[in-house]
Amino acid sequence: MPTIRKRGNRYHVQVRKKGQSPLTKSFSKKADALTWAKTVESEMERGVFLDTTQAQQQTVAEVLERYREEILPTLAATALTSDPFRLTTLKEHLGRLSLASLSPAQVSRYRDDRLKLVGPGSVAKELGLLSRVLNAAFKTWGINLPHGNPVSRINMPLSPPGRERRMSDDEQGRLLDALKHTPTMQSLVVFAMETGMRRSEICNMRWGHIQWKFQTLCIPKTKNGNPRTVPLSDKALEVLRSQQGSIGNHEDFPNTFVWGLEPHSVSQAFRRACKRAGIDNLHFHDLRHEATSRFFEKGLNTMEVSAITGHKDLRMLKRYTHIRAEALVGRLSP
Repeated sequence: MPTIRKRGNRYHVQVRKKGQSPLTKSFSKKADALTWAKTVESEMERGVFLDTTQAQQQTVAEVLERYREEILPTLAATALTSDPFRLTTLKEHLGRLSLASLSPAQVSRYRDDRLKLVGPGSVAKELGLLSRVLNAAFKTWGINLPHGNPVSRINMPLSPPGRERRMSDDEQGRLLDALKHTPTMQSLVVFAMETGMRRSEICNMRWGHIQWKFQTLCIPKTKNGNPRTVPLSDKALEVLRSQQGSIGNHEDFPNTFVWGLEPHSVSQAFRRACKRAGIDNLHFHDLRHEATSRFFEKGLNTMEVSAITGHKDLRMLKRYTHIRAEALVGRLSP
Protein backbone atom coordinates (compact mmCIF):
# COMPACT_ATOMS: atom_id res chain seq x y z
CA MET A 1 0.00 0.00 0.00
CA PRO A 2 1.27 3.50 -0.75
CA THR A 3 2.04 5.94 2.05
CA ILE A 4 0.35 9.34 1.74
CA ARG A 5 1.15 12.29 3.96
CA LYS A 6 -0.27 15.79 3.79
CA ARG A 7 2.29 18.54 4.16
CA GLY A 8 0.86 22.00 3.94
CA ASN A 9 -1.38 22.15 0.88
CA ARG A 10 0.20 19.16 -0.91
CA TYR A 11 -0.08 15.38 -0.63
CA HIS A 12 3.20 13.47 -0.68
CA VAL A 13 2.89 9.85 -1.73
CA GLN A 14 5.52 7.14 -1.54
CA VAL A 15 5.42 3.74 -3.20
CA ARG A 16 7.71 0.94 -2.00
CA LYS A 17 8.36 -2.41 -3.59
CA LYS A 18 10.93 -4.98 -2.54
CA GLY A 19 14.04 -4.86 -4.66
CA GLN A 20 13.34 -1.36 -5.97
CA SER A 21 14.09 2.11 -4.69
CA PRO A 22 11.09 3.90 -3.15
CA LEU A 23 9.35 6.42 -5.38
CA THR A 24 8.02 9.71 -4.07
CA LYS A 25 5.89 12.36 -5.71
CA SER A 26 3.69 15.23 -4.52
CA PHE A 27 0.26 16.35 -5.71
CA SER A 28 -2.14 19.15 -4.93
CA LYS A 29 -5.08 16.69 -4.82
CA LYS A 30 -5.28 13.48 -2.81
CA ALA A 31 -7.23 11.73 -5.57
CA ASP A 32 -4.37 12.39 -8.03
CA ALA A 33 -1.85 11.03 -5.53
CA LEU A 34 -3.87 7.80 -5.12
CA THR A 35 -4.30 7.38 -8.88
CA TRP A 36 -0.56 7.77 -9.47
CA ALA A 37 0.31 5.36 -6.65
CA LYS A 38 -2.08 2.67 -7.96
CA THR A 39 -0.75 3.05 -11.50
CA VAL A 40 2.86 2.69 -10.34
CA GLU A 41 2.08 -0.34 -8.18
CA SER A 42 0.23 -2.01 -11.05
CA GLU A 43 3.11 -1.41 -13.46
CA MET A 44 5.58 -2.76 -10.91
CA GLU A 45 3.52 -5.91 -10.48
CA ARG A 46 3.40 -6.44 -14.24
CA GLY A 47 7.10 -5.72 -14.64
CA VAL A 48 6.55 -2.82 -17.03
CA PHE A 49 7.28 0.06 -14.69
CA LEU A 50 9.69 2.68 -16.02
CA ASP A 51 11.20 5.02 -13.47
CA THR A 52 11.24 8.44 -15.13
CA THR A 53 12.19 10.39 -12.00
CA GLN A 54 15.47 11.60 -13.52
CA ALA A 55 13.69 12.69 -16.70
CA GLN A 56 11.25 14.70 -14.62
CA GLN A 57 14.02 16.36 -12.62
CA GLN A 58 16.31 17.27 -15.50
CA THR A 59 15.66 19.86 -18.16
CA VAL A 60 16.50 19.51 -21.83
CA ALA A 61 18.99 22.36 -21.36
CA GLU A 62 20.90 20.40 -18.72
CA VAL A 63 21.19 17.34 -20.93
CA LEU A 64 22.27 19.43 -23.93
CA GLU A 65 25.04 20.99 -21.84
CA ARG A 66 26.13 17.59 -20.55
CA TYR A 67 26.38 16.38 -24.13
CA ARG A 68 28.42 19.47 -25.01
CA GLU A 69 30.87 18.80 -22.18
CA GLU A 70 31.16 14.99 -22.23
CA ILE A 71 30.33 13.72 -25.72
CA LEU A 72 31.10 16.51 -28.17
CA PRO A 73 34.87 16.70 -27.42
CA THR A 74 35.22 13.02 -28.40
CA LEU A 75 33.72 13.50 -31.86
CA ALA A 76 35.32 14.33 -35.22
CA ALA A 77 36.33 17.87 -36.11
CA THR A 78 33.26 18.35 -38.32
CA ALA A 79 30.96 18.00 -35.29
CA LEU A 80 33.09 20.41 -33.28
CA THR A 81 32.60 23.03 -35.97
CA SER A 82 28.81 22.90 -36.36
CA ASP A 83 27.24 21.10 -33.39
CA PRO A 84 27.94 23.79 -30.74
CA PHE A 85 25.74 26.25 -32.66
CA ARG A 86 22.98 23.65 -33.10
CA LEU A 87 23.12 22.82 -29.37
CA THR A 88 22.65 26.50 -28.58
CA THR A 89 19.65 26.71 -30.93
CA LEU A 90 18.03 23.62 -29.39
CA LYS A 91 18.63 25.01 -25.92
CA GLU A 92 16.99 28.34 -26.78
CA HIS A 93 13.82 26.67 -28.06
CA LEU A 94 13.48 23.52 -25.94
CA GLY A 95 15.78 24.05 -22.96
CA ARG A 96 13.09 25.02 -20.47
CA LEU A 97 11.22 21.72 -20.86
CA SER A 98 11.87 18.74 -18.65
CA LEU A 99 13.01 15.60 -20.42
CA ALA A 100 9.81 13.91 -19.32
CA SER A 101 7.67 16.51 -21.07
CA LEU A 102 9.64 16.42 -24.34
CA SER A 103 6.96 14.71 -26.40
CA PRO A 104 6.65 14.09 -30.14
CA ALA A 105 4.17 16.99 -30.22
CA GLN A 106 6.76 19.34 -28.71
CA VAL A 107 9.43 18.23 -31.19
CA SER A 108 6.99 18.58 -34.11
CA ARG A 109 6.22 22.12 -32.99
CA TYR A 110 9.94 22.89 -32.88
CA ARG A 111 10.33 21.46 -36.41
CA ASP A 112 7.50 23.57 -37.81
CA ASP A 113 8.70 26.77 -36.12
CA ARG A 114 12.28 26.30 -37.38
CA LEU A 115 11.13 25.58 -40.93
CA LYS A 116 9.74 29.13 -41.02
CA LEU A 117 13.27 30.46 -40.46
CA VAL A 118 15.75 28.02 -42.03
CA GLY A 119 15.78 25.34 -44.70
CA PRO A 120 14.74 21.70 -44.23
CA GLY A 121 18.33 20.52 -44.41
CA SER A 122 19.31 22.66 -41.42
CA VAL A 123 16.27 21.55 -39.42
CA ALA A 124 16.99 17.89 -40.19
CA LYS A 125 20.54 18.29 -38.86
CA GLU A 126 19.27 19.97 -35.68
CA LEU A 127 16.76 17.18 -35.08
CA GLY A 128 19.43 14.59 -35.81
CA LEU A 129 21.61 16.13 -33.12
CA LEU A 130 18.69 16.22 -30.67
CA SER A 131 18.12 12.54 -31.37
CA ARG A 132 21.77 11.74 -30.59
CA VAL A 133 21.57 13.72 -27.35
CA LEU A 134 18.46 11.81 -26.24
CA ASN A 135 20.06 8.49 -27.16
CA ALA A 136 23.07 9.42 -25.03
CA ALA A 137 20.75 10.33 -22.14
CA PHE A 138 19.16 6.88 -22.28
CA LYS A 139 22.02 4.62 -23.33
CA THR A 140 24.98 6.36 -21.65
CA TRP A 141 23.52 8.13 -18.64
CA GLY A 142 20.66 5.75 -17.86
CA ILE A 143 17.85 8.31 -17.98
CA ASN A 144 14.52 6.70 -18.84
CA LEU A 145 12.46 8.77 -21.26
CA PRO A 146 8.68 8.32 -20.94
CA HIS A 147 8.17 9.08 -24.64
CA GLY A 148 11.21 7.13 -25.80
CA ASN A 149 13.12 9.13 -28.37
CA PRO A 150 10.42 11.52 -29.66
CA VAL A 151 12.50 12.48 -32.71
CA SER A 152 12.06 8.95 -34.05
CA ARG A 153 8.29 9.35 -33.82
CA ILE A 154 7.85 12.44 -35.99
CA ASN A 155 8.10 13.11 -39.72
CA MET A 156 11.49 14.54 -40.53
CA PRO A 157 11.75 17.45 -42.99
CA LEU A 158 12.24 16.31 -46.55
CA SER A 159 15.86 16.68 -47.56
CA PRO A 160 16.43 19.16 -50.37
CA PRO A 161 17.85 17.80 -53.63
CA GLY A 162 21.63 17.58 -53.69
CA ARG A 163 23.54 20.45 -55.25
CA GLU A 164 24.56 19.88 -58.84
CA ARG A 165 26.92 22.83 -59.12
CA ARG A 166 29.97 22.08 -61.28
CA MET A 167 32.78 24.53 -61.82
CA SER A 168 33.75 25.35 -65.41
CA ASP A 169 37.37 25.59 -66.53
CA ASP A 170 36.90 29.33 -66.97
CA GLU A 171 35.57 29.72 -63.43
CA GLN A 172 38.45 27.69 -62.07
CA GLY A 173 40.95 29.94 -63.80
CA ARG A 174 39.23 33.10 -62.55
CA LEU A 175 39.01 31.74 -59.02
CA LEU A 176 42.70 30.83 -58.83
CA ASP A 177 43.61 34.20 -60.33
CA ALA A 178 41.53 35.93 -57.62
CA LEU A 179 43.60 34.04 -55.03
CA LYS A 180 47.02 34.84 -56.48
CA HIS A 181 47.77 37.32 -53.68
CA THR A 182 47.01 34.68 -51.02
CA PRO A 183 49.20 31.77 -52.18
CA THR A 184 48.37 29.52 -49.22
CA MET A 185 44.65 29.76 -49.93
CA GLN A 186 45.27 29.29 -53.64
CA SER A 187 47.27 26.11 -52.97
CA LEU A 188 44.60 24.87 -50.55
CA VAL A 189 41.88 25.23 -53.20
CA VAL A 190 43.94 23.30 -55.76
CA PHE A 191 44.62 20.61 -53.17
CA ALA A 192 40.90 20.34 -52.36
CA MET A 193 40.07 19.80 -56.03
CA GLU A 194 42.79 17.15 -56.35
CA THR A 195 41.78 15.12 -53.27
CA GLY A 196 38.06 15.70 -52.64
CA MET A 197 38.80 16.11 -48.94
CA ARG A 198 36.43 17.90 -46.57
CA ARG A 199 37.24 21.38 -45.33
CA SER A 200 37.78 20.16 -41.75
CA GLU A 201 40.05 17.33 -42.92
CA ILE A 202 42.21 19.75 -44.92
CA CYS A 203 42.47 22.26 -42.07
CA ASN A 204 43.47 19.51 -39.61
CA MET A 205 46.27 18.17 -41.82
CA ARG A 206 49.70 17.97 -40.19
CA TRP A 207 52.97 17.38 -42.00
CA GLY A 208 53.45 14.12 -40.13
CA HIS A 209 50.29 12.73 -41.80
CA ILE A 210 51.94 12.76 -45.24
CA GLN A 211 53.66 9.57 -46.38
CA TRP A 212 55.89 10.96 -49.12
CA LYS A 213 57.36 7.58 -50.06
CA PHE A 214 53.94 6.07 -50.78
CA GLN A 215 52.37 9.30 -52.12
CA THR A 216 49.52 9.12 -49.61
CA LEU A 217 48.03 11.13 -46.79
CA CYS A 218 46.68 9.54 -43.61
CA ILE A 219 43.64 11.21 -42.04
CA PRO A 220 43.62 9.90 -38.42
CA LYS A 221 39.98 10.78 -37.75
CA THR A 222 37.32 11.60 -40.31
CA LYS A 223 33.71 12.80 -40.06
CA ASN A 224 32.68 9.13 -39.81
CA GLY A 225 35.08 8.61 -36.90
CA ASN A 226 37.32 6.28 -38.90
CA PRO A 227 40.83 6.86 -40.31
CA ARG A 228 41.29 7.12 -44.07
CA THR A 229 44.28 7.06 -46.38
CA VAL A 230 44.03 9.36 -49.40
CA PRO A 231 46.16 8.82 -52.53
CA LEU A 232 47.87 12.00 -53.69
CA SER A 233 48.13 12.95 -57.34
CA ASP A 234 51.35 14.42 -58.72
CA LYS A 235 49.70 17.83 -58.68
CA ALA A 236 48.64 17.43 -55.04
CA LEU A 237 52.23 16.52 -54.11
CA GLU A 238 53.52 19.51 -56.04
CA VAL A 239 51.20 21.78 -54.07
CA LEU A 240 52.35 20.27 -50.77
CA ARG A 241 56.04 20.63 -51.65
CA SER A 242 55.43 24.27 -52.54
CA GLN A 243 53.63 24.83 -49.24
CA GLN A 244 56.40 23.04 -47.36
CA GLY A 245 59.00 25.32 -48.89
CA SER A 246 57.06 28.42 -47.94
CA ILE A 247 57.04 27.74 -44.20
CA GLY A 248 60.75 26.92 -43.76
CA ASN A 249 62.17 24.77 -40.99
CA HIS A 250 60.26 24.17 -37.78
CA GLU A 251 61.45 22.43 -34.64
CA ASP A 252 58.20 20.46 -34.33
CA PHE A 253 57.62 20.03 -38.05
CA PRO A 254 55.64 16.69 -38.06
CA ASN A 255 53.01 18.13 -35.70
CA THR A 256 52.74 21.46 -37.49
CA PHE A 257 49.51 22.17 -39.39
CA VAL A 258 50.04 22.18 -43.14
CA TRP A 259 47.85 25.19 -43.92
CA GLY A 260 47.55 27.05 -40.61
CA LEU A 261 43.98 28.14 -41.37
CA GLU A 262 40.74 27.69 -39.44
CA PRO A 263 37.72 26.21 -41.30
CA HIS A 264 35.65 29.39 -41.01
CA SER A 265 38.58 31.44 -42.33
CA VAL A 266 38.83 29.16 -45.37
CA SER A 267 35.14 29.57 -46.17
CA GLN A 268 35.32 33.33 -45.70
CA ALA A 269 38.37 33.68 -47.97
CA PHE A 270 36.70 31.45 -50.58
CA ARG A 271 33.53 33.55 -50.62
CA ARG A 272 35.54 36.75 -51.04
CA ALA A 273 37.58 35.25 -53.87
CA CYS A 274 34.40 34.14 -55.67
CA LYS A 275 33.03 37.65 -55.34
CA ARG A 276 36.22 39.15 -56.79
CA ALA A 277 36.12 36.62 -59.63
CA GLY A 278 32.45 37.27 -60.38
CA ILE A 279 31.48 33.67 -59.61
CA ASP A 280 27.97 33.10 -58.21
CA ASN A 281 26.54 30.25 -56.14
CA LEU A 282 29.79 28.38 -55.54
CA HIS A 283 30.60 27.09 -52.06
CA PHE A 284 33.87 25.64 -50.81
CA HIS A 285 32.14 22.31 -50.21
CA ASP A 286 31.30 22.24 -53.93
CA LEU A 287 34.98 21.51 -54.52
CA ARG A 288 34.40 18.10 -52.94
CA HIS A 289 31.53 17.52 -55.39
CA GLU A 290 33.77 18.69 -58.23
CA ALA A 291 36.64 16.41 -57.27
CA THR A 292 34.33 13.39 -56.84
CA SER A 293 32.80 13.91 -60.27
CA ARG A 294 36.23 14.29 -61.84
CA PHE A 295 37.38 10.99 -60.30
CA PHE A 296 34.58 9.20 -62.12
CA GLU A 297 35.27 11.11 -65.33
CA LYS A 298 38.88 9.85 -65.15
CA GLY A 299 37.55 6.29 -65.19
CA LEU A 300 37.76 5.29 -61.52
CA ASN A 301 35.04 2.88 -60.37
CA THR A 302 32.65 3.35 -57.47
CA MET A 303 34.69 1.46 -54.88
CA GLU A 304 37.87 3.29 -55.86
CA VAL A 305 36.20 6.69 -55.56
CA SER A 306 34.55 5.83 -52.23
CA ALA A 307 37.94 4.75 -50.89
CA ILE A 308 39.33 8.19 -51.76
CA THR A 309 36.40 10.31 -50.57
CA GLY A 310 35.48 8.19 -47.53
CA HIS A 311 31.79 7.82 -48.42
CA LYS A 312 30.36 4.81 -46.60
CA ASP A 313 26.90 5.23 -48.10
CA LEU A 314 26.98 4.83 -51.87
CA ARG A 315 23.69 6.75 -52.11
CA MET A 316 25.44 9.76 -50.64
CA LEU A 317 28.33 9.23 -53.05
CA LYS A 318 25.81 9.43 -55.88
CA ARG A 319 24.56 12.78 -54.55
CA TYR A 320 28.12 14.07 -54.78
CA THR A 321 28.59 12.90 -58.37
CA HIS A 322 27.49 14.90 -61.41
CA ILE A 323 29.28 13.66 -64.51
CA ARG A 324 29.23 15.94 -67.53
CA ALA A 325 27.66 14.35 -70.59
CA GLU A 326 30.55 15.48 -72.80
CA ALA A 327 32.94 13.48 -70.60
CA LEU A 328 31.11 10.29 -71.63
CA VAL A 329 31.20 10.84 -75.37
CA GLY A 330 34.59 9.22 -75.80
CA ARG A 331 33.43 6.03 -74.13
CA LEU A 332 30.39 5.75 -76.41
CA SER A 333 32.39 6.06 -79.60
CA PRO A 334 33.85 2.84 -81.14
